[in-house]
Amino acid sequence: MGSASRAWIVATSVGVVEALKDQGICRWNSSLRSTQQHLKNQARSVSQAKKLSSSAVVSNRLRDEKAKQSEESLRTVMYLSCWGPN
Repeated sequence: MGSASRAWIVATSVGVVEALKDQGICRWNSSLRSTQQHLKNQARSVSQAKKLSSSAVVSNRLRDEKAKQSEESLRTVMYLSCWGPN
């Protein structure tokens, strides 16, 4: 390909880009980018909420387990104090 035809391709490409800018394609591109960014932020919020809820479930389970252990300890103490050796 000669340098003249390369120059013509470059000039045509630049002209097409400028024509698209004049028609508002750049505004659409900006709107699409804005929408994409908004959706990414929403997805992050949802994933963070899922992580927080799963960690809350884990902490609730741990709290329940500790409550069961302390209740069992109290039962043991009560049993020994009532029925243990004197």
